[in-house]
Amino acid sequence: MQAGYIDLKYLDESGFCAWSGVSYSYSRIKEQKRLEQPKTKAKRLSIIGLLNKGESFEYGLIEGSFDSEVYIKFMDIEAKKAAKQFKETGRVTVIVQDNSSVHRSKLSQAQWNRWHKMGLWLFFLPPYCSELNAIEGEWHQIKMHEISGRMFANEGELKVGVVSAIESRNKKSGMSVEQFSLI
Repeated sequence: MQAGYIDLKYLDESGFCAWSGVSYSYSRIKEQKRLEQPKTKAKRLSIIGLLNKGESFEYGLIEGSFDSEVYIKFMDIEAKKAAKQFKETGRVTVIVQDNSSVHRSKLSQAQWNRWHKMGLWLFFLPPYCSELNAIEGEWHQIKMHEISGRMFANEGELKVGVVSAIESRNKKSGMSVEQFSLI
């Protein structure tokens, strides 16, 4: 397809823990850098994100891990947007993603034809080629530059920290941000 006939978006999932390691820091001679850990252990916060380079970042957060049902719910939201765009402009939406078992499950595959008819196409990257997925760079920036070395006492604080990091990151880049409820 020619330039301008598609919207190219990059999808991936990632996760955040209540405390993250320090990537680089200074400390006094003969002293080790210490971060106090909270007494209780917060659950992992998982994120599914969709990057339209230079334009938008869409995401949803859940506690725990993703499964096919959550992925399909997120993709159904995107398919509705793609259908509207296709009807108004004739442009299709192409989502680039890895070969996660969630993306290729039988439940997910059963949706592919329906999404395709709505103007949403899927493009699967070759195995072990995460560097081809532009959203990987966003995860790196958020984890290493926005929340690196921070400790969160519970899931609520972690969620606020991640949302603030995403908004800060995207404010710097000028992209719009949209958060979806996946519950």
